[in-house]
Amino acid sequence: MKIIMAEHAGFCFGVKRAVNAISEALKNNPEVWTIGLPIHNPQEVSRLEALGLRVAEDESEIPSGAKVLIRAHGEPLSVIEKLKARNIDVEDMTCPFVKKAQDMAARLSRENYYIVLLGDKNHPEIKGILGHIVCDNNSGNQDENTKNYHAVPSAGNNSADIEHNVFAEAAHDANANFSHCDDSSGSVEGNISVKKAQGSHGNSEVVANEEEAEKVSRHTRIALISQTTQREERLSKVAGILTRKTSELHVCNTICKATAERQEAVRELVRNHNVDGVVLIGGRASANTAKLRDIIQAEGVSVLWVEEEKEITENINWFSDKKTIGIAAGASTPEWLIDRAKINIAELQGS
Repeated sequence: MKIIMAEHAGFCFGVKRAVNAISEALKNNPEVWTIGLPIHNPQEVSRLEALGLRVAEDESEIPSGAKVLIRAHGEPLSVIEKLKARNIDVEDMTCPFVKKAQDMAARLSRENYYIVLLGDKNHPEIKGILGHIVCDNNSGNQDENTKNYHAVPSAGNNSADIEHNVFAEAAHDANANFSHCDDSSGSVEGNISVKKAQGSHGNSEVVANEEEAEKVSRHTRIALISQTTQREERLSKVAGILTRKTSELHVCNTICKATAERQEAVRELVRNHNVDGVVLIGGRASANTAKLRDIIQAEGVSVLWVEEEKEITENINWFSDKKTIGIAAGASTPEWLIDRAKINIAELQGS
């Protein structure tokens, strides 16, 4: 049996950064707290808990004076403010890509854009972004004659300032190449008065797919911001739908580069290497791993999603008719778990 590894797999930069920060903090603190699981991989969480990690359901469970690390998914500003008010040592390890989405949501809501978030409304990243949206804003609308789009140009695009209708028209193409938005104002944290995010009403809304985007009401100005683990094809399609809902659409491609790399690596694996199946390693609650599964299945290839290596031997019959196996892993899967899975797969050859 031939085994082929996807070019990009395992911990992304943001997750690796957060896990390393927890490990370093535990060298100087008997306990380190996070609100919610620091990553969606139970095996890695168990390893960290054995070293002193404590996971709280919400900020009220954390004792005053404790050490807290904000996980890569981020938290609402209100949560961070409550922690600091209780003399809790807060180290913010929000992924830079998630932080960009938070800052864009804050800035664009201040500019009176109706914020549409593309993602899972129950995911902690989306909840955190909602918690950065400014409500009851009195800054007023821009002059109709000065509206435009500002984006960092993709390769081959010489214009950073994209006029009102150009970006919207491009969104109709399912292969539109959206570039990452440039928050030229810098981080807005600490410079705004944050009030309660409105969630599914008021000045923001979360949509999971194209069908939900069709239900968005018409607004003068809409800003579309993506959860970092979304697929670019879906972002493009949702943007195309929203062009019919507004006279001004600001599209932010806040999809993480590592997410895009892993998705493209999986496509390359199944399209160019004639694999009979793919073993996908990652936590069941991992949104980015679920997206990899969807991509593999969309290509018509069988996928075995395992959370730990023992599931490989438990599903030995899945391997019986396969000559070439691909291996992929989500962005919250540690390297040590990938290595164990690879060893187990290799041992099947001798069984």
